[in-house]
Amino acid sequence: MTISLDPTTTALVMIDLQRGILGMDLAPYDSATILQKSLSLAERFRKAGGLVVPVHVAFGKDGRDAPCGLSDVGGRAALRQLPADWAEFAEGVVQEGDLVILKQQWGAFTGTKLDSSLRRRGIKTIVLTGIATNFGVESTARFAWELGYNVVIVEDSCTSFGKEVHDMAVNVVFPRIARVVTSDNLTLDA
Repeated sequence: MTISLDPTTTALVMIDLQRGILGMDLAPYDSATILQKSLSLAERFRKAGGLVVPVHVAFGKDGRDAPCGLSDVGGRAALRQLPADWAEFAEGVVQEGDLVILKQQWGAFTGTKLDSSLRRRGIKTIVLTGIATNFGVESTARFAWELGYNVVIVEDSCTSFGKEVHDMAVNVVFPRIARVVTSDNLTLDA
């Protein structure tokens, strides 16, 4: 299925294409593939006059900006040991005119200016790429859907920490809140 979108009312939101996350062991697609496909989509959006939104995550030098709820895995202590360049975008991700979002949790909406910035620009649809499919991408997709945006997930431009969790999000969650396409099946109306 091919989806054609109006670039004047659509934003490409790229989740966590940053050095620390791109350096992790990812599946079903490796980081080079995800980065290349996302950069290609971003170029298409920019040429068509669409909005590109690179999103990255950081928690401050001491980890105090991280969510503080109790969980069985993780916690603030691990975040204090991240490399200094962990939150830096990969080369080429950010270009002049992009709307850059810094978040402190999985999703790109809570605690950021993303929703108000998209609404002020007349954005009705968001296209999502990035890492991790079942964390940052899924959380952003869920909130976008709840906020009334149309959501498109570019499956071959997302990846996670295992094929099974990527597939679960793509096959079970996303079809209920979004349209799922591959990068070759997404076009922008000129």
